[in-house]
Amino acid sequence: MQRVSARLAAAVVATAVGGSLGAFALTPGTAGAVPRAVGATPVAAVVVTKAAAASCSTGRYQKQVEGYLKKLGGFGAVTVDGRQSAADCKAIKKFQSRYGIKPAAGLAGPTTYGVAKRLAATKTSACHARRTGTTFCVDLTHQTTWVMRSGRVYRKPTVIRSGMKGYRTPTGSYKINKRTRKEWSNPYEVWMPYWQRFVGGIGFHQTTTYLHDAWRGSHGCVNLLGSDAKAYYGIGKIGMRVKVIGRRPGT
Repeated sequence: MQRVSARLAAAVVATAVGGSLGAFALTPGTAGAVPRAVGATPVAAVVVTKAAAASCSTGRYQKQVEGYLKKLGGFGAVTVDGRQSAADCKAIKKFQSRYGIKPAAGLAGPTTYGVAKRLAATKTSACHARRTGTTFCVDLTHQTTWVMRSGRVYRKPTVIRSGMKGYRTPTGSYKINKRTRKEWSNPYEVWMPYWQRFVGGIGFHQTTTYLHDAWRGSHGCVNLLGSDAKAYYGIGKIGMRVKVIGRRPGT
């Protein structure tokens, strides 16, 4: 009786895991023998495959994100077919991790789609940077920033958050005039890591909140991800040029 119960229990578990694999047959032998699908691969192999697939779900914007990642390059091989694969998932996760998108689970959702679209649409030539020296470029329209040096892209475009309605980040050409690793904002009572001021009380600094909350905006500053703020601080020097173009949608 115990042997029969054990076999039935194993069959129930196998059926639950295998889903629509078809009928299952118990392998003759001792109690607890691993059940196998008739004419199919062992259940153990199926479990691994289905678990891997479940961790890389196909998102609503799968094909669009694949196309943008292929255009941007640097995130691994992707196939633009709208179907999630292990390689696609790995590339999307890498992209999400790079740009601070949470969770970085490989799902091509609206945030991943929006960030990829903005980066792919950014034209570095629109900054019209000088052919000498270093220029920090800010594109308010696409909410992106990049660094030019001697007329070439020195640091590729990344994402920002600029001033919200009523606090629009001003456009124009400026120069970095103050730099501190950690600046205190008296009006808003918040620390601003990797502070680089370029006009009035406005400058680059690390964001203190989730950068991809679309409803948020700064009070004019150019908010950066932590890794980008640190990199910008490492590049920047007093007197370096900052060029701000475009306009944030809705401001």
